[in-house]
Amino acid sequence: MNTLSHLSSPSRHITRLVFTLGLLAGQMLSPSRSHAGLPQMEAPSRGDSNGIIQTLQNYGYDIVALVALAISAAAFCGVAYHAYSCYSEVQTGKKTWGQFGLTCGVGALLLVIVIWLLTKGTGVL
Repeated sequence: MNTLSHLSSPSRHITRLVFTLGLLAGQMLSPSRSHAGLPQMEAPSRGDSNGIIQTLQNYGYDIVALVALAISAAAFCGVAYHAYSCYSEVQTGKKTWGQFGLTCGVGALLLVIVIWLLTKGTGVL
């Protein structure tokens, strides 16, 4: 006896379609169907070396450079936020355009110093 006999004809067809699509998706996503291999690990920016210690040091350099980039981005966001808040205070009349220009100039100088120091610090490695 048909287990879907209690359903009307359109509902039965939709149920069969959903069931068939579920089986098809299960077959397509099963591990036995995947033929691709794992991607190869990318070499560090300073290149591979003969020893594991030197390779780990090269990966460490890349990690430190990435952290320095994140610090620079955070400094940029901080300066931009402060400049935006100073601009809004200029619009409300609490500050002058000269103070806004001073804020932007000092912020730009601060960014140059931060990026220079992080570049020098990364170069030590």
